[in-house]
Amino acid sequence: MSKTFAPGRLDVAAFAQAKASLSAHDSIQKYERLAQELRAPEADLTIDWQADGEQRSAVDGSRRPALHLRAQATLPLTCQRCMGEVRVPLAVDRHFVFVPDEDTAAALDEASDDDVLALAPDFDLRALIEDELLMALPLVPRHDECPDAVQLSVQSADFDAAQEEKTNPFAALAALKHDKPN
Repeated sequence: MSKTFAPGRLDVAAFAQAKASLSAHDSIQKYERLAQELRAPEADLTIDWQADGEQRSAVDGSRRPALHLRAQATLPLTCQRCMGEVRVPLAVDRHFVFVPDEDTAAALDEASDDDVLALAPDFDLRALIEDELLMALPLVPRHDECPDAVQLSVQSADFDAAQEEKTNPFAALAALKHDKPN
């Protein structure tokens, strides 16, 4: 009998032992924090992901349950240069090794090329996917070359009119100087 695995409550140890695989084309709506980063919500945006269970050698030499995660999406973000929409492709390809507790994870994480996480009985794979995609977001999303010329100055008729109306505070002194007899 084969075991079925669900991404919301994943038994990582059993998933890795079975060398199982999960994949999906999820709606962005399932990833609330990631959806908040979008320029505008789009119902048809999807995140394509695949997770494969495996046993992997950890830094300490032991074989540990592991997860190979691949995810990709193209998200509409706000260009910080022109303030228009820029479509940013995101891709994640990571390996995660799982250990029994947080202390072991902290000890092995520094020396490991893979990320080391503590095993949880009901691991939320979608939360991990969302975390990885959030970390893959650019700090400053922008076009390589903006489609419209970027306006680098602000001009307003009201601003120009206010500048013209200002009178020189020393104009009254200049008038007194001209009225003064020698």
